Amino acid sequence: MKDYKKPEGSYISFMSNKVKRYGGINLAQGIPGFTPPDELLDILSKVSHKNVHQYAPGNGNDELLDLLVRKYEKFAKENFLITNGATEAVSLLYTYFNNILDKPYSALAFEPVYESYKKLPEIFRDKFISFPLSESGAVDFQKLREVCQNENTKIIFLNTPGNPLGKIWKREEVLQLLKLAGELNIFVITDAVYQELYFSEKPYNPIEDFSENLFYVNSFSKIFSITGWRIGYLIASRRHMPSIKSIHDYTGLCVPSVLQEALKDFISDYDWGSFYIESLRNKLKVSFGILKESLEGLGFYIPEIKGGFFIWARLPERWEDGFQFAMELYEKEQVAVIPGEHFSTSKRNYIRFNIAREKEEIEEAVKRLNRFLNS
Repeated sequence: MKDYKKPEGSYISFMSNKVKRYGGINLAQGIPGFTPPDELLDILSKVSHKNVHQYAPGNGNDELLDLLVRKYEKFAKENFLITNGATEAVSLLYTYFNNILDKPYSALAFEPVYESYKKLPEIFRDKFISFPLSESGAVDFQKLREVCQNENTKIIFLNTPGNPLGKIWKREEVLQLLKLAGELNIFVITDAVYQELYFSEKPYNPIEDFSENLFYVNSFSKIFSITGWRIGYLIASRRHMPSIKSIHDYTGLCVPSVLQEALKDFISDYDWGSFYIESLRNKLKVSFGILKESLEGLGFYIPEIKGGFFIWARLPERWEDGFQFAMELYEKEQVAVIPGEHFSTSKRNYIRFNIAREKEEIEEAVKRLNRFLNS
């Protein structure tokens, strides 16, 4: 068995860069394999000839902010900030918390953990807690309370549907988490990037139970297949927002002006792009069904997944090392996937597959997976 050298940084970048450099099928990075809405691209073409090529306002395009205020109703403009994708929003919040919280404290997220949630605490030299879910995906709230108290947890990351596990948190679970956070004075960052990308039941939106301890992050990147545009936003209490915006002024500064202008016109003219989101949701369901059926037929175990961009799967019994599997699969069949150990040290025998690709590409990946596992 060949001994592959593991990357020092992100496995996601490592595997995706292989595809970008040598070709293949990218089921590694959460990049949509779909073109953005034609209507959005037409608007971008027209907008590019307007005088919108200088710095945008730091808070965001004023008309785009108005649209967000109308969409969320209960908030004022002062509660919103347009950011360079959801990633900047999350890192901006963590920087703010680091300025106002007394150390030492810990940050916590639920296994398997998206990479930014564990890397941010590492960057700031804070302790990170990876909290396990049960085999069925349930949360032991009594154990969670004990861990938070013992570890002085002050930040919890929540994403629903999740990445890499597409768990959708039930309303009662969300309310129980927010109740716990309120009692222990914990900040909760809810990452709603995949909120519209569910398979059947729409997720409960934590923003309905807004408090000064809750911070809401979302993005247009995934729902319109424009991950390269880097347009996200966050909602926070007016108690916190002035300091958050001040940090943004000296780090992110502003989001590209011309892209905000085009996006504003598109969601205003086309009902927030609802036609495209519905089409995308249907495509994801089809790709999920095709890949899930194939993987299970090949001996993978797949827990309950209710939305998002990914399939989180345990390898067939004869495979124990997800990194070895990922490297050999790419080397022999040029299909890139992400080893589970990137998201959980206890899940070395798991793999994350990106399903946000056209049906034909998923079908080709299935052929290659079958060939690889049956060789």
